Amino acid sequence: MSFNLATILTESALAAPDAPVCRFAGITTTYAELDEQSGRVAAGFRSAGLSPGQVVALQLPNIQPFLIAYFGALKAGLVVLPLNPLLMAPELEYHLTDSAAAMLIGFEGIHAEAVKACEITGVPLYLLSMGSGPLPDGTRSALELFSPAPLDEPGGDVTPRDPDDTAVLVYTSGTTGKPKGAELTHFQLYMNSTVAGGLFGVRSDDVVLAVLPFFHVFGLSSVVNVFIRHGGCLSILPRFTPGAVLDAIEADRCTVIGGVPTMLHALAQQDITGRDLSALRVAVSGGASLPEDIMRTFEDKFGIEVLEGYGMTETASSCSFNRPGDRKVLSIGKPLWGVQMRVADAQGRHLPPGREHVGEILIRGHNVMKGYLGRPEATAETLRDGWLHSGDLGFVDEDGFYFIVDRAKDLVIRGGYNVYPREIEEVLYAHPAILEAAVIGKPDQRLGEEVVAVVALRPGESATAEEIIAYTRERLAAYKYPREIRFMAELPKGPSGKILKTALRDG
Repeated sequence: MSFNLATILTESALAAPDAPVCRFAGITTTYAELDEQSGRVAAGFRSAGLSPGQVVALQLPNIQPFLIAYFGALKAGLVVLPLNPLLMAPELEYHLTDSAAAMLIGFEGIHAEAVKACEITGVPLYLLSMGSGPLPDGTRSALELFSPAPLDEPGGDVTPRDPDDTAVLVYTSGTTGKPKGAELTHFQLYMNSTVAGGLFGVRSDDVVLAVLPFFHVFGLSSVVNVFIRHGGCLSILPRFTPGAVLDAIEADRCTVIGGVPTMLHALAQQDITGRDLSALRVAVSGGASLPEDIMRTFEDKFGIEVLEGYGMTETASSCSFNRPGDRKVLSIGKPLWGVQMRVADAQGRHLPPGREHVGEILIRGHNVMKGYLGRPEATAETLRDGWLHSGDLGFVDEDGFYFIVDRAKDLVIRGGYNVYPREIEEVLYAHPAILEAAVIGKPDQRLGEEVVAVVALRPGESATAEEIIAYTRERLAAYKYPREIRFMAELPKGPSGKILKTALRDG
């Protein structure tokens, strides 16, 4: 049996060649055009001497050429390694070396660090250029990979792959040591795009806001793959700014928003008076827990339902989701079709339903990665007894809805009591003066750990640490409320918009 993830593009192009696949910077690209362009790049990869199974790194922002390179690499049977354009040279050197990348495709204007890394590693660097000037020494034009030769068939030749072959290599955030490359297979990514798309009722006339980074598993798997699999259109934005997002939603008649809580929070603060956002039908939230206050504010303003879900890099972004008309606020929903989840104690024993039975979330099914590239011990630690151990703590209720209470590593143990930061953050987000909040633990000689809240206030609002502590003390048990409040103008965030607690702990 052979299967290539690029089939999601070739089949959609066959079904509706003239339908729009994306809109970017005022230009619309059709499915037939993307299929043909990616086929030429696939031929270019082969002409450059690359063989199936080799790794091609893409260090590109959210732009239309990302899609050409992505599907071109897949068609050529290569493994795609998407990388954050903001990585510094030592970080790039690590990723290129660890993955044994055969080529890096970068973007002129944000290429300085890539040049340094490629000089050290010897990896060829091809640059996408928007200008006509000379390229930096030692680099080549990505246009060289665009084969001018006639294609034997529409969309070019697609290299057969085994369904369990690695299609995409996504590195974890590295919060517990060096980043590890999660190997996501052709079949795993296909199933995520098919099952998740069916769950949300994705249609060929849908237009999704594509502002989540394509180098992140959420943006790549749950936005790009899902909507191309179902023949939809991507409204592509290189970065998140609330005004530009609202402009795109209005101009492109977006029907679906895919985002993380900080994005929905920012949009909920905007004045949308006079805007025609009537095409919107649903918003999808993932990547981090969505506070109830933010969800309610967003839904009231935009008049659409927010469906929250749960996933991780190792599960191609999706494990569970709330369904349209079948959801519970604060829940991550029920497992996707073909996916099993359960809650287990420290010994791996199954725990019964009930919020009093908090344990680690375990997952198995078609969505689970093949393993970590070149790390058999880390793979064996995460994939045990047929289950992926998520490191997330939660419980399941009698109706089968799962709830995350926190990351195991974020748990604060104060005086022997388990304190779940998310519960405290829910209270803080309901405070009228607080815009952003994160709760962490700090070492305490007497109690083991003490609870600390880091907050950013809304513009024009004021609140003292004493006032915030008093507010939480009225709403939380004595062992839970924070004893220390730290103020920041803005909380640090990762590339997907998730608040970085590791930076807060290290600061």
